[in-house]
Formats: sequence, C-alpha cells, structure tokens
Amino acid sequence: MVKIRLRRMGAKKNPYYRIVVADSRSPRDGRCIEEIGTYDPQANPSAITVDAEKAQTWIKNGAQPTDTVRGLLKKAGVL
Repeated sequence: MVKIRLRRMGAKKNPYYRIVVADSRSPRDGRCIEEIGTYDPQANPSAITVDAEKAQTWIKNGAQPTDTVRGLLKKAGVL
C-alpha cells in the first residue's frame, strides 16, 4: 500500500519534515517514491508547503495519508 507520510530531517531536537509518498513497508526515513512538500514545526507559525496538484493526484490514485499528514493537508487547503 502507498502512503503519504512524514520523513524526519534536521538535527537533534530541531525537527524538520518532508511530506513524501512511500510504500508502507519501507522505513520511516527510507526510500520514497516522491516528495510533495515540507513541514517546519519550529517556525512560528508552523510552515507548511505542499504541491497540491501532486497530492491530489496521489490521493486519487489510492495513496492513503497518515492522520498527521491528513491534518497538515487540511491546514494547507489541499483536502
């Protein structure tokens, strides 16, 4: 199954995330199919950038966003 989920980047105690499309069996920070956005929780307010067209295409093709990513997509206005 293909999922839209977060990949953790950044330094220790300073997280930065990429929103990626990946196979559900691959590790959290492992291989991904495509990167569709970023999420910076350290910024005030949190910075979310998403390629809405790619995200909607993947969701139409059956990719399931995780609960956290679903909330981020709603905040970004994609869902």
